[in-house]
Amino acid sequence: MTDVDAAFTAELETHRRMLRVHCYRMTGSFDEAEDLVQETFLRAWRSRASFEGRAQLATWLYRIATNVCLDALEKRPARVLPQDVVRAVAPDDEPRATPPLRPELPWLQPFPDRLLDPETLTSSRQSVELAFLAALQHLPPRQRAILILCDVLGWSAKEVAEMIEGTVASVTSALQRAHETMRTHAPVGRSEWTPLAPPSDAERELLARYMAAWERGDSAGLTALLRDDVRWAMPPAALWFEGRAMVETLFANYPMTFHGHHRYVAVGANAQLAAAGYIRPHGASEFHFAGITLLRVEGGQIAEITSFSAALCKGFELPMSFSPPAV
Repeated sequence: MTDVDAAFTAELETHRRMLRVHCYRMTGSFDEAEDLVQETFLRAWRSRASFEGRAQLATWLYRIATNVCLDALEKRPARVLPQDVVRAVAPDDEPRATPPLRPELPWLQPFPDRLLDPETLTSSRQSVELAFLAALQHLPPRQRAILILCDVLGWSAKEVAEMIEGTVASVTSALQRAHETMRTHAPVGRSEWTPLAPPSDAERELLARYMAAWERGDSAGLTALLRDDVRWAMPPAALWFEGRAMVETLFANYPMTFHGHHRYVAVGANAQLAAAGYIRPHGASEFHFAGITLLRVEGGQIAEITSFSAALCKGFELPMSFSPPAV
């Protein structure tokens, strides 16, 4: 490898973080984003002689990565949450101790904050919020790319048209349709997509109370934190609950300590409130990683809970198990 080639490779690596986030927005999958960044670098390496420096390297790489994602999305279904797959659990449904797991479905995955680029964590938090990612999955891939490039990255309709070999009018029309779809999938409690502020001290305290309630096995304390219209989903289980009353019914049938004792630790995921959960089954000596739970808060109450199993939580670099300290 020549010095020029080595320098080019090193320069590519400085853009890995931003490209990983871009591919995650496009696909909703942390696992796929990793692979698609590698494919982007491979295509960039093969085409390095054609990069003449007239455009910024970041812009050139975004073009390549977007096309890599569009190629991949032609062959793969959109990512889903349980709300996209089944109806909410109804009061007259038969209680189930074992949730209906569907690991074969293409579930949306959480993204660790430690891998986000600084700009996303400061000014573009909404663009990786779980609810935003879930709404993006309802857009056709081309519309999804146009919305991300225009609304998240700030590209002009002319720049996007040149990239996708379309017209300014077609890009503007597609963006309008994308906005209409996104509005119909705005989270419960919101009428529009608005910038997402960093979690406040009060919201972090709410997360702490949520974790403490689990560790105490205090279902009354936990449900008191919820909005009346709260939603709770548990991928990869094809299962979700709507309304505080249904969550209370869940705990009435299966107490919070039904499967064992819980421990939680706050983590960073999708630029929103999140916690890593551990469970120690009855009779066991160790706590084992159970997954990541993301909370969405509206008006000082928890409006949405999404509890991802450990299998869907790659890249968080958390211990898989631990023993409690001796008393």
